[in-house]
Amino acid sequence: MSRVLAQLAGNQMAGFILVLARVTPLFFLAPLFSSQMIPTRVRGLVAVAISIGLAPVALHGQRIPGDPLSLAGFTVEGLLVGFGFAFALAGLMAAVQSAGALADVLAGFSFGALIDPIDGNQGGVLLQFYSLLGTLIFLAIGGDAWVLRGLARTFQLVPLTSAPQISSLIGGAEHVFSGIFGAALEIAAPVVVALLITDVAFGVVSRVVPQLSVFAVGFPAKVAVALLVVGASLPFVGGWMSNEISTSVGAALGALHVA
Repeated sequence: MSRVLAQLAGNQMAGFILVLARVTPLFFLAPLFSSQMIPTRVRGLVAVAISIGLAPVALHGQRIPGDPLSLAGFTVEGLLVGFGFAFALAGLMAAVQSAGALADVLAGFSFGALIDPIDGNQGGVLLQFYSLLGTLIFLAIGGDAWVLRGLARTFQLVPLTSAPQISSLIGGAEHVFSGIFGAALEIAAPVVVALLITDVAFGVVSRVVPQLSVFAVGFPAKVAVALLVVGASLPFVGGWMSNEISTSVGAALGALHVA
């Protein structure tokens, strides 16, 4: 009886390690989970708690080999699955931040770059604003629940003792990376169009009234136009993220196949 209990305990511990390997990449790449505003120890405790909750689902009807070599191989495969899933979600936030960076360049805010409190990177005012806004929308629409449900689904698509198809993971990562700039243009399109029209208007004015200091008048005007358009386009950003979070989770799951 004691030998059976020891085997069960060993199987559960090995399964917990494999689940933790798949959960850990979320706290390096996924939005909100990887925020630098959350202390490292807290993120570690949350990762362990999530792994404990998902372990019974992931271990259902499976036996984990006890030898260290097999366990190490399954751990590496779990990390690959976790990074592939988290990278698709990271692309969503990268698109939002890229939109803010693009708006900063056009509005002139890039001259006063500050430190983004979410990920610690240097960026302008609008980049910080879009980053914080994206995180708030992510929480408001239940993005954390979407992520956890999607992560639980990965254990059905690629069980703990199965290897992921590497070519499919690479193809999914390429698709996410190639779509970041296009998604950023979708978000920043109202600001980009408004500022281009403003630049054209001041260019015409400078030709008609050469003695007017266009830089002294145009810079405050561009800032005002950028802030007004950003404020007016906030509902669009919220709707866009609501649609994209489910799309990103679906795309991440669609890239997972058993080798």
